Amino acid sequence: MRPARAALIVAATALTPALLLATPAFATAAAAAPASAPVTQATAGDDKPVDEMSEDDLRVAVLRILGGKNVGVGVTREANAALNGTPDDLRAFLKTGYRLAQAEDDRVAIGRILAKPNISKALRKAAEKALADGTPEALRHFLEVGQYEAGGK
Repeated sequence: MRPARAALIVAATALTPALLLATPAFATAAAAAPASAPVTQATAGDDKPVDEMSEDDLRVAVLRILGGKNVGVGVTREANAALNGTPDDLRAFLKTGYRLAQAEDDRVAIGRILAKPNISKALRKAAEKALADGTPEALRHFLEVGQYEAGGK
C-alpha cells in the first residue's frame, strides 16, 4: 500500500467519528432508510468542486462515502475500483459513478422489500412503481419516503 494511501485511510478513520457526531439531530430519522442518500457530485470538506480537487481530496471524499452507514455492495465495489484507479476514475465515481452504484443498491433493497411475503398491496404497488420508473431519484425517494407513506416498514 502506498504511504499516501495509508495516510488517507488513517485520516478518514480519524475523521469519521467527528463527522458522525456532528450530524444534526434530524438526520437520525433518515438513518432508518436502508442506504445512505446519493450525492450527485461530492465535494471536499471545503466545498471545492470535484474538478478542482487534488488527488488526496478525491481519495478522502471516496473514503468518506465508504465510511458511511449502510454502504451497499455496488457502492463498495465501484468506490474500491475508483480508489485503485487514476484521479480521473475518482472524479468519475464522485460525479456519476456513486449515484449509479447507489441506484443499483437501492434496486436490491426494493427487491428485498418485495420479497417479503406479507407486505401490503399499497407498499407492493409503490415499490413496483419505483422500479418501473427506474431513475436513481425514484428509487431513492421510495426508500426514504414512499415506503413509509405506503405503510411499509
